[in-house]
Amino acid sequence: MASSFLTASWRNLVLMNWRVDQSLLAPHLPHGVELDQWDGDYWASMVGFQFQDMSVKGIPAFGFRDFPEINLRFYVKRKINGETRRGVVFIREITPHLMVGWVARTLYNEPYVTLPMRQSVDDKKALYQIKLDGRWQGLGLKPVGSLRKQKEPELFITEHYWGYNRQRNGEAMEYQVEHPTWRVCSVKLECFDLDIKKLYGPHWAEALKENPDSMVFADGSSVTVHSGVLI
Repeated sequence: MASSFLTASWRNLVLMNWRVDQSLLAPHLPHGVELDQWDGDYWASMVGFQFQDMSVKGIPAFGFRDFPEINLRFYVKRKINGETRRGVVFIREITPHLMVGWVARTLYNEPYVTLPMRQSVDDKKALYQIKLDGRWQGLGLKPVGSLRKQKEPELFITEHYWGYNRQRNGEAMEYQVEHPTWRVCSVKLECFDLDIKKLYGPHWAEALKENPDSMVFADGSSVTVHSGVLI
């Protein structure tokens, strides 16, 4: 196993999930992985969460200890030596901190951008927003009921423990993410008000124009992200 690169807590996750056509995802596939499916469908997710208590190589990242992130991702798998590794590929990740984005882009070629962000999380809602073209916009859910164990398709959405991305030279990088299985609860939609066309392009705007096919709130946990290796 590769050495630990980053430890943190990912908390109060908002996950909005859509069935999408594979033609939308295929151009973003890194070398060596294939699209993953649940119930015969391909999925993409908008995710907002709190990024807390970050340390890099065991050194606390002071000044970057509690901030929001929003990302758009889809689901892949890699078969190696009889094992199937299920993972995610990010279309774009948004952070409010220039340094966080610079490190992720430089070391992993992760598609980070930096925008003003804010979060509002309490026992009634979890809301994550960006400021784009002078307007606050974002995504949020209202948890309903008690936290419980996951079922499908929630397990498919959250139980992908590898990250993959395309490197500048065309190779692919793989890294492992460790965390316990999260608890989840049912939700009501608080808001989904993002300029998808401006952020991701017209094809994504068309794919995500309807309400999500599934939504879930997860409590989150401590996580460990291991150093990436080329595949």
